[in-house]
Amino acid sequence: MSTPGHRDRELSQIQLQPVPTTVAGSLAQAYAACEALARSHYENFPVASLLLPKEMRPHVAAVYAFARRADDMADEGDATPVDRRAALDSWLGRLHRAVESPSAGADTPDDLMLTATANSIHAFDLPLQLFDDLVSAFAQDTTTTRYASWDDVVDYCRRSANPVGRLVLRIAGYRDARLDRSSDALCTALQLTNFWQDFGRDWRNGRLYVPREVQRAEGVDESQLSRGAMTDAWARAIERCVAFTRQRFAEGRVVCDGVRGRLRAELRFTWLGGSRILDRVERGRFTLLEDRPTLGAWDVPILAVRAMAWTRTAADS
Repeated sequence: MSTPGHRDRELSQIQLQPVPTTVAGSLAQAYAACEALARSHYENFPVASLLLPKEMRPHVAAVYAFARRADDMADEGDATPVDRRAALDSWLGRLHRAVESPSAGADTPDDLMLTATANSIHAFDLPLQLFDDLVSAFAQDTTTTRYASWDDVVDYCRRSANPVGRLVLRIAGYRDARLDRSSDALCTALQLTNFWQDFGRDWRNGRLYVPREVQRAEGVDESQLSRGAMTDAWARAIERCVAFTRQRFAEGRVVCDGVRGRLRAELRFTWLGGSRILDRVERGRFTLLEDRPTLGAWDVPILAVRAMAWTRTAADS
């Protein structure tokens, strides 16, 4: 087993984007580092946005920063899978040590982010298991590039996406099994939408998230993609994936109606944005190898109008 010092040296081998921050030490600066990282990364869906209650934003940014750093360790640079997994182990170990022995001092941007995350864990009694799950999913990314079944894909989403939704609910003060289940469905839907949105990019990077059971059902194989052909059969496979994802979005409406205030607006806007991207994936399924469906500034007023016209689900009325 590696020592903490050895694991930290392994972590330094992973190439990460710098975090913009200048002053280390205080808790305020720790959260500032997390918010700076959240602002510096483009995302399809709001991260600690202005729609969230102000008091929640630093803590949501801390969760995001921890996960973003781990995701970068799994994906960025030229490190080997073994080194990436060692870096992830080190990152998670550092979080556990920060939770067990809070320290007022922080020497690096990563120290700052871990200090903020540990403080939020203590402040809201956040389950460490959810952070463990996140890192386990990112570690899986270093070795797993194909999935046999929907069960396998959904299990990945359970660890890569669903913990974030549950952590946001805990930070907002919700501990409700029904909301947890709906949040899981929404987070899974958003993760799946990102897979189909990034279909071409992932393929070029050696990953394919369309499960093999779907491929078999439509009679497709990867050789067609290798020739750059998005055939009718592959388009039908994408349609199956879209249909599966829409069902998860439907199950995810409950949490959008079950929370209150600004968080409700945040979740509804997120639901609508994800669904709109999924619509574009479906329409553009024949060109997904070359084109990546996205949202633009022109979509914001449309989403705002739809959010205001939102109709609560019958089960929550």
